[in-house]
Amino acid sequence: MHALVTGGAGFIGSQLALRLLRDGQRVTVVDNLSTGYRESVPAGAGFVYADLGNPEHYRRLDEVRPDVVFHLGGQSSGWISMDGPLGDLEDNLRSTILLADWALARGCRRFLYASSESVYGEGSAERAFTEATLPRPLTYYGCSKLAAEHYLRVKAENSALQHTCLRLFTVYGPGQDLANMRQGIVSIYLAYAAKGEPVVVKGSLDRIRDLVFVDDVVGAFVAAAAEPRTIGLELNVATGVPTRLGDLIRDMVVAVGYPELAVRPEAGTPGDVMHSFGDASRLAALTGWRPAVSVREGLDRAVARYRRVSTA
Repeated sequence: MHALVTGGAGFIGSQLALRLLRDGQRVTVVDNLSTGYRESVPAGAGFVYADLGNPEHYRRLDEVRPDVVFHLGGQSSGWISMDGPLGDLEDNLRSTILLADWALARGCRRFLYASSESVYGEGSAERAFTEATLPRPLTYYGCSKLAAEHYLRVKAENSALQHTCLRLFTVYGPGQDLANMRQGIVSIYLAYAAKGEPVVVKGSLDRIRDLVFVDDVVGAFVAAAAEPRTIGLELNVATGVPTRLGDLIRDMVVAVGYPELAVRPEAGTPGDVMHSFGDASRLAALTGWRPAVSVREGLDRAVARYRRVSTA
């Protein structure tokens, strides 16, 4: 099998590419390095520098003939999308349409898309989002992700495309970019805490998130790709466990060795939500996938990775 992984120089994509290589697949990574790093692409994977929102850049993929596409590339910050909706549309929607057309022209029908919990909008402290929940995104990022899902659905209804959309909840873990302070709740807080600085929190400490460890997310992509019954579906990738952000920060400062570290709440960002956690029972029923890493274990592993890198 030959897998194409877009965004494979980024946090999740690079670890998915590594897993696929270990599973014996041939892997080609495509990335424009806007937020990823060339050194993150695992050894053994091919690499093509390309912006998938630019039709001219597809010439760089003329020699690539994948059996499956894992499309993780794109802009992934709700906050950033509110500053530049047109850029978000180019990065997330236009690129997805062009890539799906390109894959079909190459005879590749299987297409897995990294969507987001952001399609749902505001949730409830008592009820997890299911795939039956009516989406009502509150950021342009959520809008572009939801629109891409619909474009893929319509494309599949009028072509041989076999797509699956995985709605990822809050992904975290080792390898997350601590230098990017506008993307990734856990990595932003860890960037402050690991340096012994007061943790700046934009928004309420009572916000609820569903934290999914990156290895579990990678496993979800692999499981969904292997199961034909996931074709044509939108599926949550979540733990079903709501985590209060104030509790997350409390555990994090203990894990990094600064238990008395101050927390500095500030005004929230546009489109942020109070409650978001998901029910992934549909994915579990179809594939047998289950999240294996608890938040406490995941935090410990993320902190351990930070210490190894910072002392290297």
